[in-house]
Amino acid sequence: MISRRRFLHSTTTAASVAAFSHLASASEASSDCKPLPPAIAKLQSLKDQAQPITPQERTERQEKVRQLMKQNGIDAVVLMPGTSLRYFTGVEWWESERALAIVLPAKGTPFFVCPAFEQGRTQEQLAKSGLASGADIRVWQEDESPYQRIAQGLRDSGISAGTIGIEETVRFVFSDAIAKAAPQAKIVSATPVTAGCRMIKSAHEIALMRLACKATMSVYEATFKSLQPGMTDSDIRNLVHSGYERVGFQGDVIVAIAENSGSPHGSTVPQVIREGSIILIDDGCDVEGYTSDITRTFVLGKPTDKMKTVFDVVHRAQSAVLVAARPGMSCESVDAAARKVITDAGFGPDYKYFTHRVGHGMGMDIHEWPYLVRGNATRLQANMMFSDEPGIYISGEFGIRLEDDMHITENGAELLTTQSPSLTDPFGTA
Repeated sequence: MISRRRFLHSTTTAASVAAFSHLASASEASSDCKPLPPAIAKLQSLKDQAQPITPQERTERQEKVRQLMKQNGIDAVVLMPGTSLRYFTGVEWWESERALAIVLPAKGTPFFVCPAFEQGRTQEQLAKSGLASGADIRVWQEDESPYQRIAQGLRDSGISAGTIGIEETVRFVFSDAIAKAAPQAKIVSATPVTAGCRMIKSAHEIALMRLACKATMSVYEATFKSLQPGMTDSDIRNLVHSGYERVGFQGDVIVAIAENSGSPHGSTVPQVIREGSIILIDDGCDVEGYTSDITRTFVLGKPTDKMKTVFDVVHRAQSAVLVAARPGMSCESVDAAARKVITDAGFGPDYKYFTHRVGHGMGMDIHEWPYLVRGNATRLQANMMFSDEPGIYISGEFGIRLEDDMHITENGAELLTTQSPSLTDPFGTA
């Protein structure tokens, strides 16, 4: 599924491809293209450090979701292609107009519904799920209704008049058709159980995210060392993409230069690095389905006093989040801690310069439950994962955001990466 950030920069894809020839990967370097910059070329693959999620882990997740279903009065959950389907079953499937679903009942045997011509691929995918042995797969031909297959499965499970939770990313056309095929059922959101499982990470999940952060930081640092005045935003993206090829993971990046950094996600207008300009890079990579999300803001050359002042305020706000984030505290109180630092420094009131929430949950999706934002009274629990990303954005001038990924521990919180020390030494290597 296309990410928010890939969408934001899809209009620049053609330009990026055209600019890529002088930054081609080392394996493709020839007399017709220049070699990679030394810092990028030195990057080593980290792929062998990534251990996949096991079928046993997915079986444990299915048991946990059943417990949460009972607690929330939900008789079954319907999952369709997306990260929740992968989380609980390991099945990786594209979204299309053809319905493929798994129904996980609180009691009894799960069942799959899939197009008849995809049965073989479905069985292959189920080998990752812990459900492969004796899996109940119900197929539908092209002139038949998949929703009737789901309704029949609910009847066979004795829950045709039960409460059925629909995973939050399932398209309305599918959930509406299920409701019509099973009119006695009560259709509700499955978020309390799906997010209830996903927002608490296992040690294995945290390890994968820690590795994703390590990969992103190494790529960002190599990119920083390779930058020169006159490069474009496309050049920077190509450096980052080349870096991710070297470390062995797929990743992406937002690039915002100078006044374009005054908008949190930059601009699609072409940009050029000049001496003394703010450069903001943001995004992450995927390691066995788990993400990083890191932002570094820096200057090539000498920053202005105003830039240094803003950086210091944002740095203190990020540190305030780390102090405030601990089990039992509300999500909104963490946002408030950062916002107070920024407002007290004269960059208020409210959302005037700090225009977004201070963080979001992370895991298989780069943004997932819960969110560190005003109005969210959800209490933090150990092993939640968040971004910690305060920012100040001055329209027409520049913006500064510092973002690291944060693990809620039993007694407090830790960043998975080292905070940026300064605008001229963003990786502490000077």
